[in-house]
Amino acid sequence: MIAPQASAATVAALATLLENRTGQQIAANRAWRIDTALRPLATANGAASVDELVGQVSDGRNPALADRIVDALLNQETSFFRDGDVIVAAAAAIAASTEATPRIWCAGCATGQEPLSLAIAFAERGGPAPEIIASDVSATAIARARTGRFSHFEIQRGLPIGRMVRWFDQEGDDWVAQPALVRGISWRRSNLVLDPAPAGRLDAVFCRNVLFYLAPELRPRVLETIARSLKPGGLLMLGAGETVIGQSDRFAPSKQFRGLYELLPPR
Repeated sequence: MIAPQASAATVAALATLLENRTGQQIAANRAWRIDTALRPLATANGAASVDELVGQVSDGRNPALADRIVDALLNQETSFFRDGDVIVAAAAAIAASTEATPRIWCAGCATGQEPLSLAIAFAERGGPAPEIIASDVSATAIARARTGRFSHFEIQRGLPIGRMVRWFDQEGDDWVAQPALVRGISWRRSNLVLDPAPAGRLDAVFCRNVLFYLAPELRPRVLETIARSLKPGGLLMLGAGETVIGQSDRFAPSKQFRGLYELLPPR
């Protein structure tokens, strides 16, 4: 049986590990998730407690386990067409902002529902299919995203039956994205804080519900990375609870496209 409640020292060690690896912080209102997230990993590694599990990596001799701990601590909450009206409106805005094939970066894509939703939105409106670069710091999440395979519970979160059967094929208890849907998506593991942006200029960047998990001092750095990746006038979408105000002077709310930020010309 796994002993309950990680010690304060273990919580501090995990917070340091997560921030050093990803830039994300364990906020006070997320600390309760530690035991829930790590108990299965502790059991799998023969540890009697989360404290003991963390002890197995504290000497630095088990980096693979440290990676799995970080993956377990990351918040991979996502769903298809999360804020669906926003996804559809953003696709229309991006299409209207360029005459070429749109290039879009979905940063912090988790297990892939957001870039797939965006691909569906473009396909349903017609016009050129976008090139989507989907990235996440979690190797486990990206590996899952590449399969395009989702459980029935996952597929029905945000997808009505019509979209399910149009864009996914049922295989046993799972649903798999059709090749036409995923053809324009490239998946990559990338650390938003430490790694460069995708090569080439982008028309838009989705970075929703990522910034507020980062240490405040890292947010301007990430926004600068995004700004440098965009074409002049490129568009940025953040989560509903996120803003560039006080963190970057490179963006302003778009006057043309509601809910999006626009890259400002150099001063």
